Amino acid sequence: MHVALVEPSYYTRYPPLGLLKLSAYHKKRRDTVELLKGTRKPAEQPDQVYVTSLFTYAWKPVHESVKLFKSLFPTVPLTLGGIYASLLPDHARLSGADKVHVGLFKDAEELLPDYSLVPNWKRSILFSSRGCVRKCGFCAVPELEGEINSIKSTIKNLIYPGHTGVVLWDNNILGAPNWQQVFRELHELGLNVDFNQGLDARLITKEVAKQIRTLRVRVVRLAYDYIENELFLEKAIRLLNEAGIRGRDILVYTLYNYKDSPEDFFQRVKSLLDWGVVSYPMRYEPPTSLEKNHHVGSCWSREELEMVSDAQRVLGNMGAFPPYEGLRRKFCEAVSFHEAFELRPRKKREPRCEGDSLNPVRQEEPVIVGAATPSLL
Repeated sequence: MHVALVEPSYYTRYPPLGLLKLSAYHKKRRDTVELLKGTRKPAEQPDQVYVTSLFTYAWKPVHESVKLFKSLFPTVPLTLGGIYASLLPDHARLSGADKVHVGLFKDAEELLPDYSLVPNWKRSILFSSRGCVRKCGFCAVPELEGEINSIKSTIKNLIYPGHTGVVLWDNNILGAPNWQQVFRELHELGLNVDFNQGLDARLITKEVAKQIRTLRVRVVRLAYDYIENELFLEKAIRLLNEAGIRGRDILVYTLYNYKDSPEDFFQRVKSLLDWGVVSYPMRYEPPTSLEKNHHVGSCWSREELEMVSDAQRVLGNMGAFPPYEGLRRKFCEAVSFHEAFELRPRKKREPRCEGDSLNPVRQEEPVIVGAATPSLL
């Protein structure tokens, strides 16, 4: 067989992990494989076509790829899979695909992805576990993967020869019973480590912080989704600081436009900057939305959402709010969301936040890598 693996023309900085696993599966069966982007035609007629998908709001490029390949090869079986296909299978069937695959392709799940198809990519992406111990209403993981499962006893077999880094897409690695074994192997491998989906601040202990410090982690990612989690975040950041991890190397995804209000969001960003860490605002969009940045939360207005977006672009650094002294002071002196996120300068006032007399945080750019979402088929 000759197999065409198609990644639609949506934007992502990561290679299509599911397709790379399918390549490994088919090559194991001695089939030949082509990886294609968007609407690029294959070098030879395929006997099987797989099209992957990402976020639901990126469905249009998916349909374009399906329609093209069905027009070119109408009798060749075409399977559509991935996140969009798994969350909205009925809508995905409108693409004209012969089959919509929901969930993982189990026969390929445990295989080392075929990174020979993306020779310029130098980091091994893997899951040491699937699922999560939480059931957050804003997240698609409970539906896609459920509770913690697919726990691996070792990850060394998933590291591609010659790669210089490891990207873990576990949705809650600290909630899995194998996390200590994974950390030990990461330490032994000595490669750069990226806990790309973030670490659960509620599960960070003194021991966890010490073990993170032994790894080659450039950025520690946390999440501040609810203001009720303030004490957990403050404690986690303190433990990481005490272990030797600098505040500017801690990036906190800060959810907004969900069940919060602008004032709630402002207080969380304000606290993060006062704690000396980087806040990365993450606008909520329902997991099954067919249009990006369309949802407006019940406590938000479209104008207020645009204020956050404008502030990220004008005041922030690559979309994030680093704890630069000037930015930190602006938020600490503000008394409301609108005052903090307005872009015109205001008259200076006395500082309101504790710690304003401390030495300013060094103004160095944080290393910011966007979050990934687990790639299915």
